[in-house]
Amino acid sequence: MTGLPGAALLVLLAYLIGALPFGLIIGRATRGVDLREHGSGSIGATNALRTVGWTGAVLTFLLDFAKGAVAVLLVSWLYKAGPAGSPPWVAAAAGIAAVAGHIRSIFIGFRGGRGVATFAGVMLAVSPWTVAIVVPIFALIVWRTRIVSLGSLIGSALAPVVTAGLALADAATWAAVVLALGAATMVILAHRDNIARLRAGTERRIGK
Repeated sequence: MTGLPGAALLVLLAYLIGALPFGLIIGRATRGVDLREHGSGSIGATNALRTVGWTGAVLTFLLDFAKGAVAVLLVSWLYKAGPAGSPPWVAAAAGIAAVAGHIRSIFIGFRGGRGVATFAGVMLAVSPWTVAIVVPIFALIVWRTRIVSLGSLIGSALAPVVTAGLALADAATWAAVVLALGAATMVILAHRDNIARLRAGTERRIGK
């Protein structure tokens, strides 16, 4: 596909890939439950962990992660030509669309998850070093606090900062910086209820 019409169709495709509700499918397939009716109501891996257990949560995370990476890589492969310098920006738009699709899925009434795993998959496709730097920080925070949302929020906020540093060092593109900023904003907004609970000291911890 080429030009602006082709780019628009590919960004739409990325949204549809991101909107695939894997957590919902896994919840129904493994335990016969609708994740939207349990816990936080999210269809992401954290709510899957609390609702259907570790196996379902791992599967949900891996599939949500993979769809983010696949959406960007597929669009990058299919977008053949356009204005000079446009491919990285089309890939960035596709990444933002994939995260938006996960958070607001057209397939389940524009509900979804928080977007963290899909965001990580998207960033792996456009800036692997961002993932390599941010994921250990996320893991450390979750390990020390047992609060997944805190790690997710800090990791999401760090992603555009880290990517900008990499861009300054010519290790990432500025399109990747815009992608990280746009996706991080959506992920943080999707955590509004978690932020309120964190401020109140009532946020749920792993194991409780």
